[in-house]
Amino acid sequence: MDVNSFTFAKMYEQAHEVYMRRCLQLARLAAGHVAPNPMVGAVLVHKGQVIAEGYHQQYGGPHAEVHCIQDALQNHPDKIPLSTLYVSLEPCAHFGKTPPCADLIIRHQIPKVVIGCRDSFEKVDGKGIAKLKAAGIEVIVGVLEKEAIALNKAFFTFHQLTRPYITLKWAQTANGYISEEGKTRLMISNDYTNRLVHSWRTEHAAIMVGANTAIADDPLLDNRNWMGPAPKKIVFDPNLKVPVSLRLFNTTAVVIILNTIKDAVAGNIIYLKMDKNSMIPDGLRQLHQLNIQSVLVEGGAFLHQSFIKAGMWDEARVITNKELLVSKGVTAPMLSEQVKLKATVLQNDEIIYFKNQNNSFVHAGTALL
Repeated sequence: MDVNSFTFAKMYEQAHEVYMRRCLQLARLAAGHVAPNPMVGAVLVHKGQVIAEGYHQQYGGPHAEVHCIQDALQNHPDKIPLSTLYVSLEPCAHFGKTPPCADLIIRHQIPKVVIGCRDSFEKVDGKGIAKLKAAGIEVIVGVLEKEAIALNKAFFTFHQLTRPYITLKWAQTANGYISEEGKTRLMISNDYTNRLVHSWRTEHAAIMVGANTAIADDPLLDNRNWMGPAPKKIVFDPNLKVPVSLRLFNTTAVVIILNTIKDAVAGNIIYLKMDKNSMIPDGLRQLHQLNIQSVLVEGGAFLHQSFIKAGMWDEARVITNKELLVSKGVTAPMLSEQVKLKATVLQNDEIIYFKNQNNSFVHAGTALL
């Protein structure tokens, strides 16, 4: 390849990345609103100009490709058959809550489709790509692939590992305690960090706490400090010692109790019986069956350490108040198999993001966290 050809190829590759990055930006707008579906963005480009955009906005609603093509039909219908469609995830090829997007692309005679990553969901998994190619459409796959997978890491983990994506979160003092002896509750993180935590809640399908934390803190387990969808509430309570008089039960929302005693439904409370010998794996298996794609585990130390010991965690977000010291209390959990992704600071709080190095779906594209 001569220098001119190499330069042209590089410019061509960079152009693909520019439009794919826009797809990822659009997709991210739906965080917390489309699960258990993936977040997807689409951009239609004609001669180097974006003529339409769209993203999957709501679970059960039109997919990104539909919104994008509808946008183009309103403004540039004559350019659609002369354009390239960029989409962050492989277009679907099956009938679900909506018709196949691959069929829509074929029907509008779009000649070229550039895809971020393949969809591993068994009803798609290459079928959309195959259908487009069979219709004579040029297909390029793998542009910003790592970033595209990282965006939907919960979706890929859920389908390929058959369990929810697990994020561990805790706050600790500067000397490594999560509570102080003699106090019912120690306020460690500041108001700005608390708002950030509530934004994390909206991006997960459910929040989980252990029985001791539920009893000691009497939390609401809601997202009152951040706009967005309310997560489901899960209490890990093997011996059913948590009283239903706690505030988290004072709602019409579903509360799931993972326990080792009974399967039952009582009003808005669902009791799921776990295997005593493998509580974490079995509990996650049952949450998977309920289509809960991601869980934010907020405490306490025993529950966190149980997930770490079982190796069934994907991310950890550790908040450290750099100014707060206590003399005695409950020691913070200890991670293993962790890789540091990034760190941020909000006033006196340092927030460090880790990934489990054994989960291949969490990539180093930390801007997506």
